[in-house]
Amino acid sequence: MPKAKGKGRRRRYCYSVNRKRLHRSARRRAAPRIACSHIRQAWDRSKSVAQNLAEMGLAGDPNKAVPIPGKELLVSGMESNGQDQGKQLVRKPYVLNEMEYEASLPEKKSNTLSRDLIDYVRYMIQNHGENYKEMARDEKNYYQDTPKQIKRKINVYKNFYPEEYKDFVASLKQEKMEVQ
Repeated sequence: MPKAKGKGRRRRYCYSVNRKRLHRSARRRAAPRIACSHIRQAWDRSKSVAQNLAEMGLAGDPNKAVPIPGKELLVSGMESNGQDQGKQLVRKPYVLNEMEYEASLPEKKSNTLSRDLIDYVRYMIQNHGENYKEMARDEKNYYQDTPKQIKRKINVYKNFYPEEYKDFVASLKQEKMEVQ
């Protein structure tokens, strides 16, 4: 059987590599990156995951944190022992407070229409008004939208930017008045 390539040569010790830094970077790469900045800053690498989460007042296992109401009868004998051990002192409540504050902030409206679609809708309204059949036959209708599809796109534009649409229609009326 053939040997795997690159495995035949002898491994030599490299004296120029800083082993301490190599070990530290390997450990850092192996540990998962914590997405939440509040938890990441309060995290103590010397403690376990359960200990870290308990200090912050967070639950590692949601099934144990919020008990199921139907199973209270079965666990009633163990409650006196389990609750004393389960409740621990929250040493880092600021993490929980910061996360609650961040969650209470209103979410920014991130859904917007593309610039191409806005230009397309404005062009169609400017040249054809409310005549969707003409819009469907227009040469700028690259995607060959049907009249109903064009109407739907215009309605989406109206819902996303109502003030802008009103201003645009008012400016078109002004232009028609000036032409006449």
